Amino acid sequence: MKILQFNERPVTLLLFIFFFVSSYLNVVLAGEENPFSPKAYLNRYWNKEIRNNLEKPSFLLSKASPLTATDSAVFAKLVSQNSLATRLPEFCSSAHLLCFPDLGPSLEKHDKDSNFAAYSNKNFTNYGTDRQGGSDQFKNYSPGDNIPVDSFRRYSRDSLGHSDKFNNYASDGNVVDQSFNTYGAHSIGGAGDFTKYADSVNVPNLKFTSYSDETTGRHQTFKGYSENANAGDQSFASYSKNANGAENQFTGYGTSANVIGSGFSSYDQASNGGGHTFINYGNDSNNPVNNFRNYGDGGNAVEEKFSSYRDKSNVGDDSFESYGKGSNAEGINFANYGKSFNEGTDKFTGYGKGATGQSIGFKIYGVNNTFKEYANKEKVTFSSYTKVSSGPGKSATTMAVSGSLVKKWVEPGKFFRESNLKKGVVMPMPDIKDKMPERSFLPRAITSKLPFSTSKLGELKTMFNAADNSSMERMMKETLSECERAPSAGETKRCVASIEDMIDFTTSVLGRNVVVRTTDNVNGSKKNILIGSVKAINGGKVTQSVSCHQSLFPYLLYYCHSVPKVRVYQADILDPTSKAKINHGVAICHLDTSSWSPTHGAFLSLGSGPGRIEVCHWIFQNDMTWAVAD
Repeated sequence: MKILQFNERPVTLLLFIFFFVSSYLNVVLAGEENPFSPKAYLNRYWNKEIRNNLEKPSFLLSKASPLTATDSAVFAKLVSQNSLATRLPEFCSSAHLLCFPDLGPSLEKHDKDSNFAAYSNKNFTNYGTDRQGGSDQFKNYSPGDNIPVDSFRRYSRDSLGHSDKFNNYASDGNVVDQSFNTYGAHSIGGAGDFTKYADSVNVPNLKFTSYSDETTGRHQTFKGYSENANAGDQSFASYSKNANGAENQFTGYGTSANVIGSGFSSYDQASNGGGHTFINYGNDSNNPVNNFRNYGDGGNAVEEKFSSYRDKSNVGDDSFESYGKGSNAEGINFANYGKSFNEGTDKFTGYGKGATGQSIGFKIYGVNNTFKEYANKEKVTFSSYTKVSSGPGKSATTMAVSGSLVKKWVEPGKFFRESNLKKGVVMPMPDIKDKMPERSFLPRAITSKLPFSTSKLGELKTMFNAADNSSMERMMKETLSECERAPSAGETKRCVASIEDMIDFTTSVLGRNVVVRTTDNVNGSKKNILIGSVKAINGGKVTQSVSCHQSLFPYLLYYCHSVPKVRVYQADILDPTSKAKINHGVAICHLDTSSWSPTHGAFLSLGSGPGRIEVCHWIFQNDMTWAVAD
């Protein structure tokens, strides 16, 4: 056995000494905090940097890394060697991170009728191929799951008269990643039915690479698709391409969704006969982004119909880059298109170009829409081209938003006026529950070695095993972009990956005599509450604070920014009936809203506009605000 000399591999020797001492201390201390652990280091750092004797906030310190001193050193070394991916599952588990499962095939082949009562986190490599007759049904597929990752590589391909049904697919999920590589391709007859698809989900990433391509006489229905969803994207890369006599129907698509993106890259291209209907597409939605790249191009005797498209929606962006191009005797009909509240952007290019025997109709057509390269105008009928008036002699592009729609887009109580923060006031409280996946901070010794920029996204994807176009890739890309965004006017910002980083940023803005606060719990959420005793922080003076909000990333990450010209309040929250205290809330009132967007949810719910009113909101669970200590 070779004896390690002191002049050989000093780093390895130092690690050996560290592991020996750390292990010895773990035994000697018998349950007490190892002084080399990340939590012990954090405590020392807090005492050094925060210059007051106030009690340390348990809600924040509980988010510190749970790694032991030994594990922290081991994983830091793996990061330095670019080999963390070799022990990723262990790292994710020990450090309490968000990592997607690496799905292997759960069912290599499925070839008989099944009725799944509950199912989640599976990968079907081959499901229902060449099936003749019969039916398959999923009653509850990934319902209410956190980070469900499901994949159907081939679903009902080349089937004959076979029916498939999903009663409830990925509803109420969080960061949902679902994909169908091929769905019903080359099938004859039969039907596919999604009763509820991704209903009320948060940050979905939904993909159909090929949906019902080259089918014959197959009927497919989405009765509810991604309704009430929040953020995220969904796409059909190829939809009913080269189909013959197929019928597809969306009863409700993206209804009441918030900031959702939808894409149909090739919809009903070169299909023959049949009909496709969107009874309700994107109605009552907030800031939707919809993109149809090839819609009905080269189709023959196909009927395309939007009964209601983006009716009563708020702003957003829609694009039809090619619609009915080169088609023959194709019927295209928008009964109600884009009669939105606040003006969005709609773009049509290559509309009906090269088509013959065309029938195109708009019964109601919304505001701020542009047609470029618009062919066959003589064959198009506008029953009512709508530009909404805001009053005598005024041309406007907005309508008054009804109270019921405001409730869909902006939860009651999410924003309120400063006058509501008085003892005895009854008001609604929004859902302040944290909907982010639970994670912990990483030790600074590890985060300082991890890449953190959009230019290093490839390295991060390899490190955290993120596939191309996956929810993990999109999540990291969006967070990195937000962290790299230039600060707004008067804003100072920083994304922090450790509590030490948060302390450094906060003290650089506010000084060392600071205190951090958050609302105690989630009691009162989605109910009416009674305001009890109220205390204005710093005597109610207009002050500056640092607010920190969670970002979606594999490890716990906060977006912290200085907020000038605010007042911060603490208030007892009581049950309106029993008058018992159920919570202790922290609220912040922004006194200068002049730089806010006119379409900000606060103005939708409260009225008025930028710079004309102050806007207050509660600090939600796991968010926080820092201020100078009283």
